[in-house]
Amino acid sequence: MKRNALYIVFFLVVNSVFAQDCTKTLSGRVIDFHDGVSLEGATITFNSTTIKTDSNGMYKISGLCATSYAFTISHEDCNSQVVTIDVNEVSNKDFYLEHHLNELLEVKVSGNNRTKTSSSQEETINKNVIERYSSAALGDALREITGVSSLNTGSTIVKPIIQGLSGSRVLIMNNGVRMQDMEWGDEHAPNVDINTAGSVTVVKGAAALRYGGDAIGGVIVMEPNKVPAKDTLFGKTVVTGASNGRGGTISSEIIKGYESGWFWKAQGTLKRFGDVEAPDYILSNTGIFERGGSLSFGNNKFTQGWDVYYSYYQNEIGVLAASHIGNADDLIESINSGEPSVIENFTYTIDNPKQDVTHHLGRLRYFKRFEKLGKWTTQYDFQHNQRFEFDIRQTEELRKIPSLDLELTTHTLTSDFVLDAKFDYNLDFGIVMRYQDNFADPSTRARRLIPDYDKYDAGLFISGKYDINDNVTIDAGVRYDYNQIDAKKFYIKTRWEERGYDQEFNDLIIADEGTQWLTNPKFDYHSISATTGFNYVFGDSYELRGNYALAQRAPNPSELFSDGLHHSASRIELGDLRIDQETSHKFSFSFQRNNENLSWEIAPYANFINDYILLEPTDVELSIRGAFPVWEYRQTNARLLGIDAKLTKQWLPSWQTNHRFSLVKGKDTETEIPLINIPAANLSNSIVFQKEDWMSLVMSLESDYTFRQNEFPDNIIVFSPQEQEDVLLDINTPPGDYHLLHMNADITAPFFKDNELNIGITINNITNKKYRNYLNRQRYFADEVGRNFLLRLTFNY
Repeated sequence: MKRNALYIVFFLVVNSVFAQDCTKTLSGRVIDFHDGVSLEGATITFNSTTIKTDSNGMYKISGLCATSYAFTISHEDCNSQVVTIDVNEVSNKDFYLEHHLNELLEVKVSGNNRTKTSSSQEETINKNVIERYSSAALGDALREITGVSSLNTGSTIVKPIIQGLSGSRVLIMNNGVRMQDMEWGDEHAPNVDINTAGSVTVVKGAAALRYGGDAIGGVIVMEPNKVPAKDTLFGKTVVTGASNGRGGTISSEIIKGYESGWFWKAQGTLKRFGDVEAPDYILSNTGIFERGGSLSFGNNKFTQGWDVYYSYYQNEIGVLAASHIGNADDLIESINSGEPSVIENFTYTIDNPKQDVTHHLGRLRYFKRFEKLGKWTTQYDFQHNQRFEFDIRQTEELRKIPSLDLELTTHTLTSDFVLDAKFDYNLDFGIVMRYQDNFADPSTRARRLIPDYDKYDAGLFISGKYDINDNVTIDAGVRYDYNQIDAKKFYIKTRWEERGYDQEFNDLIIADEGTQWLTNPKFDYHSISATTGFNYVFGDSYELRGNYALAQRAPNPSELFSDGLHHSASRIELGDLRIDQETSHKFSFSFQRNNENLSWEIAPYANFINDYILLEPTDVELSIRGAFPVWEYRQTNARLLGIDAKLTKQWLPSWQTNHRFSLVKGKDTETEIPLINIPAANLSNSIVFQKEDWMSLVMSLESDYTFRQNEFPDNIIVFSPQEQEDVLLDINTPPGDYHLLHMNADITAPFFKDNELNIGITINNITNKKYRNYLNRQRYFADEVGRNFLLRLTFNY
């Protein structure tokens, strides 16, 4: 009986299957979500059947039953999709694949190969260079790029100079955020940890309008390593020890990614060095204690995503004790003696004078891609920068109180849309709004160098590029920026009259405070920036770029309002309320060839700047603290002409040489006097040996020759209280030329299963050369750092 029942059930099931309607058809296209292009060769798999799309991305599947099927759609460089369709109800269906998802899958540990512009000069340093400079500053690493030098205050405060320009003319983008950290000071180093970057790109000039229209010098773009959209966990730890300064750095990063798009990253750095040493003596009070960390998380899919980022950075820096002068005679004696006035035993203690800077950065970002259109991104970021500068003051109690206490808070909202769905052109347009508040704490018991102020910024930009054909690309863009600064500042009445402000700015006075006027300077600036250029690729890997950039920069608060003793600089700085915005016209070209055996680039440029703002020594002034050099801001018309060149030659499979040369000439065209602080010509040559079979051995020897800067402004005549007469203060004369040798060696070995350990040894200034750098503000007081041995261990896991 049971057997008969089973036969009946089996018969009914089979009859039902054979009776089912299997004449259905499903057709459609497989399409790239990004730009709407049909995808040829996409595969559609269901049950045990696989078909491919034709040259038009079309497919047709016949003989389907009136039921639901699970279709798997795949294509090269795409994430596969599984779509369930009831073919009894649907006969036509287009499938969209995320064809550019390789952007999410890649982890670019060797730098970002995508250029920020099509036509301007730019160059990128990768993670190998970043790791080599793990214990140094961003400005030190950037000197690996042709045309980039640095303005130093000792060995630890390093400000990048791009083709002769620095400070507010150089914009730094840190993980998508424009840094706001009082960059106007010569001795204010960028508050960034180089270890947070996966790559760093320098755009030379103001062609990258999306970042800002006031980057007359250029833009430095720090980008983190990308997180792949797959289940993965990886990271690295870099440990560096140095003989000079007897300290080291440890930096660690860990990254977790998920196939769903979720990710998180954590990074931290600790750096500690004591007094560094010149070849003949210790440079007292030059220690550094730096700590920082960052955390980010979010969800990053192709169609949309968001992320949150926060970083903390604190840096305590000792300022060379011998650089603290009490009067003009101290400065004259320091320049003439050739040896620091203070030399003490080595110590890790950081005493006055010193800087203590803390920087918080937070960012919230969201993006969404629109089908056949482009990508919209909006971002809010917050920055809080606290700067303390401690001076050698009269009493122990006063020494505990900073002479300068500035608190800068910045809120920024940006939004941009990139229309990149078309193959041959794209457009990028956006808006930025920013509010900034500076508070100068009056409890320092010292005259405030920079006043309280509120600053409002708004900007609009549009830029785009068009591929005329496979060889020629043109780009262009325009940007408008509005800046308003609203300050409250006290002026000593005698200074107010001495500067001639009583003739022009009496309407700014809002209160009479006895010996001082309380004023309310309020200025508005309207700036237009524009760029246009071309990129031409031809022949055997030849490329020609040309660019014109118009840039306008509103004056910063220091240039307008500085009024008094800048303690960490040991000089009196005077701004000028009459200072107007700068206007730059820059023409740049780049001709290069890139192939396996020979690569080279020649890149000339000319930058004509109207109303160029410069700070230069003019006099000595007597204060209650003593007599100090007076440095004044003024405006003139300037011309900077230069050329950057580099060449790489692969002589044998394991032997390679690299050569770099930079030259820039700066002149005040109104007086025909050379500009101050223009880098001297530099020539760098290196020979590199690489052998992949020998534990990925890489060895290099570098020769770095810096010419003497023979073009400089005249020295000044000052009154010597000691001599009771006018004397020549040799404050502008550059030191002589110098030649340095450096060595580096790296090997990579397996370490615990699939992990790797890289061991690196670097020797800087091998011959322990005694020299002074024209672009070091402490050249008046001491020699540069001597020989330094560095051992570096990098654990990749």
